[in-house]
Amino acid sequence: MALRVSGIWYTVSIIQKRRATQYQGPRAIVRMLARTTLTTTSGADGVGAQRVGNVMNRERFSVEPLEQGMSFKAKAYQSLRQAITQMNIYGQSNEIRLDERRLCEALGVSRTPVREAMALLEQEGFIRSQPRRGIFVVRKTKAELVEMITVCAALEGMAARLFVENATTEKLELLHAAFDKYTKAELAEHVAEYSDANIVFHQSIVQASGSALISDLTDRFFIHMRAIRRATMGLGDRADQSIHEHRDIIEALAARDADLAERRVREHTLGLAQYVERHCAFLD
Repeated sequence: MALRVSGIWYTVSIIQKRRATQYQGPRAIVRMLARTTLTTTSGADGVGAQRVGNVMNRERFSVEPLEQGMSFKAKAYQSLRQAITQMNIYGQSNEIRLDERRLCEALGVSRTPVREAMALLEQEGFIRSQPRRGIFVVRKTKAELVEMITVCAALEGMAARLFVENATTEKLELLHAAFDKYTKAELAEHVAEYSDANIVFHQSIVQASGSALISDLTDRFFIHMRAIRRATMGLGDRADQSIHEHRDIIEALAARDADLAERRVREHTLGLAQYVERHCAFLD
């Protein structure tokens, strides 16, 4: 016996006495289904479908079919977003082009969830699609980056103020531990490692501030802030200057001086905006 419920065909194995199989109306059929064994088959008409096993015995369940497409879309989105975040966007002059076919192969999914994930990433400003050219990771212009860094300076400054009010001593000790190991003599040999620590430093202050809104707002800029901080860290004396400014910030946070901490964090990030404006001609 085959029944169609919510667009899905079910093969029903009825184990009852003969009299129970007589038609008694829709409600009787529903009650009967709760006492029977169902196996699902895919497809609009159930033809050629594959048996996937028993889904109901004597227990009653109230569940919706799993949205497999949405699940793959979410997983593809998270994976692609993470990969884009890790890219060295401003460390090269060429645009980064994404190959849809290769992405599908790498993720092990069809094109549909990848395209849906791409559409979402484009809405969020991570990528852009160009007809007959392909899909590219978004690169900001120098002017756009300077404006973005300036906005982040205000947000991170307020995060530092909230850090003073809300963060535990343990959070402060973690900041100390992250930078105490770097000396001027060793810094030149560990610029890449320090660059990652620098990014974690800013994230840690925002997260420990306790403000979900500031965290959400800065997260929108994170891919570009991370990339430009990494691209500039090895230029000139940026690394040496950065580590001194970070230690000054930690000192203000440890003193629980909200005004000083906010000012130092804001000026530190604005310093990056000024550096980009003056020295990053490769962005034009």
